[in-house]
Amino acid sequence: MQVLKFGGSSLANASAISQVMKIIRTASARDKTIVVASALSGVTDTLIRAGIMAGSGDSGYTTLIDDLQARHITVINELLPSESDPGVRVELSILFDKLRDICRGAFMIGEISPATSDLIAGFGELFSTRILEATCTSTGLSCHWADAREIIRTGPSSSQPVVNTAVTQRNVRELLRNNLSKIILVPGFIASDDQGRTTTLGRGGSDYTASLLAVAAKARMLWIWTDVNGMMTADPRIVPQARTIENISYKEALEISHFGARVVYPPTIQPVVSKGIPIMVKNTFDPEGPGTLIEQDPPEGKEKIRGISGSDRIALLSMEGSGMVGIPGYSSRLFNALAQQQINIILITQASSVHTMLVAIDQADAQKARKAADETFAYEISLQKVEPLKVESGFSIISLIGDDMKNQSGASGRMFEAIGRRNITIRAIAQGSSEKNVSAVVATNDAAEAIRAVHQEFFGSSERCINLFIAGWGNVGKSLTAMIFSQREAWAVREGIRVQICGICNSKRMILNKEGLAPDQIGQTLSSDGELYQNGTFIDKIIEMNLRNSVFADCTADHFIALRYEDIIMAKIAIVTCNKIANTLDMDYYNKLRRQAVRRHVPFLYETNVGAALPVICLIRQMRLSGDTPERVEACLSGTLNYVFSRYDGQTPFHRIVEEASSLGYAEPDPMADLSGKDVMRKTLILARECGMDIEESQVNTASFLPTQWPCEEHFRSLYLESQQKEGTLRYVSTIDNRGVKAGLKVVPREHPFSGLRGTDVSVILYSRLYPNGLRVEGAGAGGRQTASGLINDILQCV
Repeated sequence: MQVLKFGGSSLANASAISQVMKIIRTASARDKTIVVASALSGVTDTLIRAGIMAGSGDSGYTTLIDDLQARHITVINELLPSESDPGVRVELSILFDKLRDICRGAFMIGEISPATSDLIAGFGELFSTRILEATCTSTGLSCHWADAREIIRTGPSSSQPVVNTAVTQRNVRELLRNNLSKIILVPGFIASDDQGRTTTLGRGGSDYTASLLAVAAKARMLWIWTDVNGMMTADPRIVPQARTIENISYKEALEISHFGARVVYPPTIQPVVSKGIPIMVKNTFDPEGPGTLIEQDPPEGKEKIRGISGSDRIALLSMEGSGMVGIPGYSSRLFNALAQQQINIILITQASSVHTMLVAIDQADAQKARKAADETFAYEISLQKVEPLKVESGFSIISLIGDDMKNQSGASGRMFEAIGRRNITIRAIAQGSSEKNVSAVVATNDAAEAIRAVHQEFFGSSERCINLFIAGWGNVGKSLTAMIFSQREAWAVREGIRVQICGICNSKRMILNKEGLAPDQIGQTLSSDGELYQNGTFIDKIIEMNLRNSVFADCTADHFIALRYEDIIMAKIAIVTCNKIANTLDMDYYNKLRRQAVRRHVPFLYETNVGAALPVICLIRQMRLSGDTPERVEACLSGTLNYVFSRYDGQTPFHRIVEEASSLGYAEPDPMADLSGKDVMRKTLILARECGMDIEESQVNTASFLPTQWPCEEHFRSLYLESQQKEGTLRYVSTIDNRGVKAGLKVVPREHPFSGLRGTDVSVILYSRLYPNGLRVEGAGAGGRQTASGLINDILQCV
């Protein structure tokens, strides 16, 4: 005998249910099987909401029920042809009619009792198991549907129904004795009291149903099928490198679950724990993948530390006062006050001076706890022996779980140090009396980073490595590699990040080495010894190497490379680029890159597209995230043009100054890209798109200042003299507002900030609701070292 429990995520839709049926078929071929099923994903919450709406006189409950019925009918239609089993459609129609009648009654009297609420909430499991029954029958499986309300009996309780174990076990034995089907389907979550009224088993109720049935049936194992590969060393949504814990003891599993892991809920599995029945947690959508076996005595392993878990929405209650010192009873009075309000204490820590005590509870109970404590200690507060209870919200508990923690030398210190290295403040610490966990309380905003830090300390390499591939060996590429080789040891020490260059290419040759390149290898290899580079082979090789934490740095102005960005992102390789082309192609491609990057959690960073290392793009993003999108942008974006016009005085020929800018590395590979305004147009277009505008290159209005023939000194001298007559300065200015996007040469007044720009400095002024007078970013906007510096900032964000 075995018991299989499927949660709501395993029954989300017809496709998921088809996968469930494969698992049931395989399992039932091995042994007689009891299947316990939850409601379809999200259904119970919707039912509870419908009941509340009906009881409060909101007729909108009918829409919720109609939507639920349509969803279930859709699932049936996708699973079963209409002629195969009309009975299930009739059965569900009857159940939904009953649900409507119950809600209508609550609506008419304008209130809903706890019993009625239970009755409504329990319909979800009836719907799902009837669908499973019909699907089993249609595929030729021998099955029997059993009503959990006729099996599991509960007694009266002021808070949550208490199961009558003796009656329940007798009912299960009778069910098994009188039924020869290989598969017995039982709705989870629901039961009934002595008067036959529907009750529910609370949070984790379906797990509780499965646990009760496993004990009564003397099952050899309880299988919990969910949407993750068992219990993990950490939440994989926070730590992608988290791995499955293959074996764990009951006590360790309960500790991990108590402090945040949602795979099992401790009270609900207590029946099987007490009888020593193993629990196997598996992924419905990866049945052949790893899972977690929870048992009394798991095999000994090298690692005593099992995992890290986190609990959010924690409030801290601080009680302090001089009157507490040496006086017994304060703790018990506080605990009793909280218990009377049915408030669960998650964590306790007390100073050795007994002057202060801190208790962690669910944030939802914070104000109720404050009121209860202040009433309990009203007399002491009036005498100023105890201060009013201090309540702080917005905290999380990070717990390190392992066997015999008190004898794990240095484990606590390593945990706290790992958190401290990330500059995260620990608000409180505690070690459980079970000796299975050490916990730290941190601000919720820091919780994810704290979990990653602790996981890295105990389960990962102590050093994070970036495998960097660089396209382009010109001024920027050479500056970038020189900076990396000179600074990477310092990064490893200060940041715990090691950057190794695993590949680099120029327009003709490439060199790759997954172990990293040495500084003296690159120049000679790219000159003559390297592998020939053609038709995107460099990118193909990078994707083929498939190195962890790969970053592609584009230091070119290559159109073909920009068109390969989607392939790079699809391979989950981060992109850092000063190449503006990808971000100035059509909006479809622009949006596609961002969608793919978000979907695959791949960094796509291009701060250097606009102002070398100046933080312009990240500033606009921060403004937009806070709801303060720039309404107008004025920008002087070309360090090259600013340098040229700042140097030009009508005496030195204009083209000589352009040549000087090129020799200093201030110009694009083709200087005409700067002089024509093409480079500024691209930067302007990128800024406009970052501000949320859906705009194409053709919509940017630009005006050329170049003469029909080059060089033509007379043309530039006349422009200069005109600016002098107007008592201004020549600047190539971009403007972005609700009237459009434009860029061109203009004479700015000498009191304008742009007039004072010197050398290769650029300037961007952002006007918004919060910054009506403008927020200005200014500094060097051209130069290989400046651009390389900006690329490095982006590269180091990719870990």
